[in-house]
Amino acid sequence: MEAITKEMTHQEQRVSGDSSSPDVSVFLPVFNEEPNLRPLHEKLDRALRQLGRTAEIIYVDDGSSDGSLNVLREIAATDSRVRVIALRRNYGQTPAMAAGIHAARGRVLIPMDADLQNDPVDIARLLEKIDEGYDVVSGWRKNRQDKLFTRKIPSMLANRMISWIGGVPLHDYGCSLKAYRRESLEDVQLYGEMHRFIPIYASWSGARVTEIPVEHHARTMGQSKYGLSRTIKVVFDLITIKFMASYQTKPLYMFGFAGLTTFVISFLCAVLALLMKFASWPHHADFVQTPLPVLTTVMLVLGVQFFFMGLLAEMLVRTYHESQAKPIYAVKEKIGFTSEDTEKYNA
Repeated sequence: MEAITKEMTHQEQRVSGDSSSPDVSVFLPVFNEEPNLRPLHEKLDRALRQLGRTAEIIYVDDGSSDGSLNVLREIAATDSRVRVIALRRNYGQTPAMAAGIHAARGRVLIPMDADLQNDPVDIARLLEKIDEGYDVVSGWRKNRQDKLFTRKIPSMLANRMISWIGGVPLHDYGCSLKAYRRESLEDVQLYGEMHRFIPIYASWSGARVTEIPVEHHARTMGQSKYGLSRTIKVVFDLITIKFMASYQTKPLYMFGFAGLTTFVISFLCAVLALLMKFASWPHHADFVQTPLPVLTTVMLVLGVQFFFMGLLAEMLVRTYHESQAKPIYAVKEKIGFTSEDTEKYNA
């Protein structure tokens, strides 16, 4: 009887997540999800208790203007596994994800949305794949419950483009529900909307990446924070990561190629202008009679300059943040953290 009691106590400690290094860290960015948080936590609680592993839950309140933070305080007061990070304002999903990654102590990190569209039951299946030896397991919303023209079609096109450019063939980069071994995230720096590209970063570092179909439920409460504008931002971020991956240490290759292309175009325009003036081909025209060569050259040069100025600005911003180890978010309040956690988090 005493042995059974000790085993039950041991199991309760594993489930409650008292260990300083739990097996699993689940972190969820939260922005104005007040009606979803209590039912979400109930589902998450049931799913984690069935794992038989130590676990922690980190909610990152991304400057919610409703009662989300108050609900999270109540949840943290009743569940020792829960820690809450409240950001000073709404920074966006990527900084909120970065805050969750920074605070997580688990050996496997699992992000997910707080809108009840991801199903916590799938966490067990993600961990099974991790146990098979994979470093990153991405969820695939195969039967996605979203609007066709404003969400599913743009997402499908974006995923194909990301897979082609990034070289990691996944069906659903936008699915937040993923599982990462801690070491696969150690060197990842997140900016813009780049949280969705973590599997690409990890793969470039040698991580084994796979995906599995996961459940996806229609939103029943709250309001979606996604729109078509995010697809445009993703395209710009995709251009950036491709540049950083291919040309970060040798930007002259790309700048040189662009310069060579511009030179060739300029040369062809000059030849055409000379032919028009001296050979009357395809018709006679003095240099001042046609603005086409000048206009084409000027607009092309301006376009190249603007494009590369944007890429240079991206590199300067990254250098600024990484050289100073300055986070891209500011924390207003931390709940459920010990003094040791706070020291580690602020290190």
